[in-house]
Amino acid sequence: MGPGTAGRLLTDAHRARLAALARTDPLLVAHDLTAPDERTAAALAEAELLLTCWGATPLTAEVLDRAPRLKGVVHAAGSVKHHITDACWERGIRVASVAAANALPVAEYTLAAVLFAGKGVLRSARAYGELRTGDAWLDESAPWGNYRRTVGVIGASRIGRRVIELLRPFDVEILLYDPYVTDPGPGVALVPLDELCARSGVVTVHAPQLPATRHMLGAAQLAAMPDGATLVNTARGSLVDEDALLPHLVAGRLHAVLDVTDPELPAPDSPLWTLPNVLLTPHVAGSLGNELHRLADGAIEEVARYGRGEPFAEEVRAADLERSA
Repeated sequence: MGPGTAGRLLTDAHRARLAALARTDPLLVAHDLTAPDERTAAALAEAELLLTCWGATPLTAEVLDRAPRLKGVVHAAGSVKHHITDACWERGIRVASVAAANALPVAEYTLAAVLFAGKGVLRSARAYGELRTGDAWLDESAPWGNYRRTVGVIGASRIGRRVIELLRPFDVEILLYDPYVTDPGPGVALVPLDELCARSGVVTVHAPQLPATRHMLGAAQLAAMPDGATLVNTARGSLVDEDALLPHLVAGRLHAVLDVTDPELPAPDSPLWTLPNVLLTPHVAGSLGNELHRLADGAIEEVARYGRGEPFAEEVRAADLERSA
């Protein structure tokens, strides 16, 4: 994993449990397996299982040649696409990921964004600060509120499904677009993407980043969104055509809560930094702070299952990656 990651991910208790479960050095963290130091190279040569996280070295054939006993990889984060290569599948290496645990805080962030958007929190806070009177801002409040608001969810991913579950207790209409879903479950209407955009007061994006999903929210879809609607993106910036989105934001016709952009760091002169109808956050929806310990807990449970000779609870297979992040 990348430098500094282990210090945020693993507590002393996590390291102690790892040491109790496996023959390992709980203080050894490898940052670069392409040119390992002597200590790392010796550990890699003996390793049967790797515990990885963000910043992990891609496990190429060359790297795997240094790990002849390797049988499994447990990833204490979400997507494994950045480090699990074809060489891993060709050698029959089993892979697990705690992506389901990482989905929870993203869904929680999304729920907050959806409810705040419906309530007009950004707009009311700005008007309150500008007018500094008790109720003058109420003149803008007619379209606000979450009662029977329509929320469009794009993608029935782990996060998308969790968002739907979190929205169920509220008096909102839920629309879903996902080309692979045939039964969206009770209380959810499966609709085409263009219809979802046209009907939703809030559109939230949870599709994977794939060649087929690049700019899936393009000029036509964004133009179809109602005046005053909010776009929430916690997936990947490339799913939204930012050039097509910006005119709607600059004009004030649409609002946005963006935890991801394309590029990931907007240009210094991008309007996204200063527009009053945009909440821009630095990719914080995923696990952060003490939420990382949930990932560590889940990953160590997978290590324990492996040690008991049990299947991984959240095993990743090569075919899964064709449709997932």
